[in-house]
Amino acid sequence: PSQVVPGADPSARQLCFAWGPAEVLVCETLFGRRGGYPSRGEAAPARELLRGVLTGSGVTGTGEGGPSSSCVFVVRKDQDIYIQTLRKLFNESHGIFIGLQRSEEELAGKSRKAQLVQVSKNYRSVIRACMEDMHQATISAQDPALRSQYSTQVSILSAMELIWNLCEILFVEAAAAGPLLLRLLDWVRLHVCDVDNMVQEVLSSDSPPKHELFWNVVDIFVLQGRMDEARHLLSKEASADPTSMNMYKILDDLMKKMPVLSVGNTQTLTEMELKWQHWHEECQRYLQNGTFASNSHMESICKILLGDEDAILEKKELMTTWYHFLVTRLLYSHPTVKPMELRFYAQACMDLFLGGESSPEPLDMILMAAFEFEIHQVIKECSIALSNWWFVAHLTDLLDHCKLLQSHNLYFGSNMREFLLLEYASGLFSHHSLWQLGVDYFDHCPQYGRVYLELHIERVPLTTEQKALKVLRICEQRQMQEQVRSICKIMAMKALRNNRLGSALSWSIRAKDAAFATLISDRFLKDYCERGCFSDLDLIDNLGPSMLLSDRLTFLGKYREFHRLYGEKRFSEAARLLLMLMTAHIAPCSFWMTLLTDALPLLEQKEVVFSAEQTYELMRCLEDLTAGKSEQQKFQDDDVENIKVEMLRLALARNLARVIVKEGTLEGS
Repeated sequence: PSQVVPGADPSARQLCFAWGPAEVLVCETLFGRRGGYPSRGEAAPARELLRGVLTGSGVTGTGEGGPSSSCVFVVRKDQDIYIQTLRKLFNESHGIFIGLQRSEEELAGKSRKAQLVQVSKNYRSVIRACMEDMHQATISAQDPALRSQYSTQVSILSAMELIWNLCEILFVEAAAAGPLLLRLLDWVRLHVCDVDNMVQEVLSSDSPPKHELFWNVVDIFVLQGRMDEARHLLSKEASADPTSMNMYKILDDLMKKMPVLSVGNTQTLTEMELKWQHWHEECQRYLQNGTFASNSHMESICKILLGDEDAILEKKELMTTWYHFLVTRLLYSHPTVKPMELRFYAQACMDLFLGGESSPEPLDMILMAAFEFEIHQVIKECSIALSNWWFVAHLTDLLDHCKLLQSHNLYFGSNMREFLLLEYASGLFSHHSLWQLGVDYFDHCPQYGRVYLELHIERVPLTTEQKALKVLRICEQRQMQEQVRSICKIMAMKALRNNRLGSALSWSIRAKDAAFATLISDRFLKDYCERGCFSDLDLIDNLGPSMLLSDRLTFLGKYREFHRLYGEKRFSEAARLLLMLMTAHIAPCSFWMTLLTDALPLLEQKEVVFSAEQTYELMRCLEDLTAGKSEQQKFQDDDVENIKVEMLRLALARNLARVIVKEGTLEGS
């Protein structure tokens, strides 16, 4: 169906659009309809037109100009995933899908077929459960628009189950002649005519045979082959009207003797056909003798038993659909119909039932394609008619496991199963939580699944750190290194903007981004200079080998280690580490004054900590630091810096004097 964009006027101005993974951005352009479409080279690309609207700039075209629209419309192509009630459908079917992919492939023959039939039934049970939930939501909805939306979804889910069940019978189970009709009867009873309310109304009345719907209920039971229930109702008619007792007994006997293949029956089709032929002749004899002439209802039932086309069509209002008419006609005319014969009967029954009064609906065309065993046409029609990719993706996957689609590859490389799974999973990725299900669907697309996953996983909004860790775990499990680095960089930048330095450093280390780790390390050092203490000590204390990612990070870790050694009063080790940081040029030059200032308490210790050689190294570092400044810079330095330099020189001189005395004393002794 056409999608109307509220507020946009395509009759007045041309619309431009830009495709996204699961959405389309639409806006009006400056090109008027009267001027026609601009020629090649004159029209700006849709991307530039869209950028013009977003930034407020205009784009000149050949059509009549005017103020452009300020609105950008977001059109989602898969709206169903946002319906809360359908979440059960997506979540529970995901588990069935994964189970099918992991199932024992070595199972063959009947065991494999039974397994696939059970999988199909599991899918149908999910559809039905979701349909019941949607029905309850429809009843409880107060808003008329919402009620209408839910009601539409109930109809769609009902149609989906109807189609799936038929495909299960014809393709998955591949029922043979005989059992085929039994499966089709169950299909009609389950989906087409829900007569329970009508039966309850008739049976709860004071005199059921006199109820206006009595014969309608009997007819429906006969049309659906529910003979025991029809006979039970007819017995009430016989009790109420003794004059019809003889006719009732004959009709009851005919219905009782009707040959039907049961599941555990061992008789052959030939035996079944012979019995059915004898029974059919008996029904014909009673009808010709006028046994039921005095009761039009019983006579009509006898004609139905004979498979009289006109008599069955008279009950058109009770059957409501042509496929109910088809199954009823097969039941009473061709009970041993073969699968390949269905197409002829189906087309004839649809033509007779519709009678040229109405054209086939999309559902009719899908069912007809199934009866004709045109699997690809079924998938194509469902893709067009249904509002999302869930149905065709899972049905095609199941049929592929049944080895029914092996020979059908699409012209652009991927097979049909993978193409539909990719489309379905792409739609899931536009949802804030269902994207996690899409990951598993991509995993089971061997040709293009990984490429799609790499493209979509980068577009998942990383709204929280927990979500980012979840996305990261998915990427790491699949060795998607580029995406891992991208996610870590994004989270590191977010943390840095929020001044969460510990988190930012952790993410940058995880991303193995040396430049970003250096930037954050500088921020840590800057904070230390301003506040006099480190934040996130647990992280810095446990950097381990990660500190080798960048020189600045190495310095940060080692500088923190110096503070730890000093706090533990291991002054000699602290002094050696401090000197190493300066002489090995690990520390940035801008931080040397801070390191030299940190050396002051060690220089003033009672016990000599720095040796003469180490003291000379410190002196050289101090002179290098001050010598690198011009006279103007020295003049501009504040008094505090100058006082620090003088204090350091004094402390170094005193320490050197103490060391010389101490070392001289040791040599003399």
